[in-house]
Amino acid sequence: MNYDYAPDNWVLIKVNGTDPHYRVFGSWKGGYLDGDAWRLNSGITSVEQVEDYYYFHGNTGSVYRCHIKAYGRLGSYGWSQAQHICKDGNAYLMDEPENILEMEW
Repeated sequence: MNYDYAPDNWVLIKVNGTDPHYRVFGSWKGGYLDGDAWRLNSGITSVEQVEDYYYFHGNTGSVYRCHIKAYGRLGSYGWSQAQHICKDGNAYLMDEPENILEMEW
């Protein structure tokens, strides 16, 4: 399966308001020459599971490949960035859902 992004760790963010939706927040651990990084997808339109990965399809056509066991393991940089996104109260970090494949996107 083709994908655009494969974060090291990830969480779901629920955005409230007039257009409630879910987004994938992905983080990557940097190395010697580059720092940590993060991305927030455009909004989830569908998800499928292939072996140990979820493939989240976004509004813009991007696909995030997220390892099932990497949920919530963002590290301090990732958590601080994700919490900053949610600081205004219109969005929140979700506990790991038990039924990702059955959720309405």
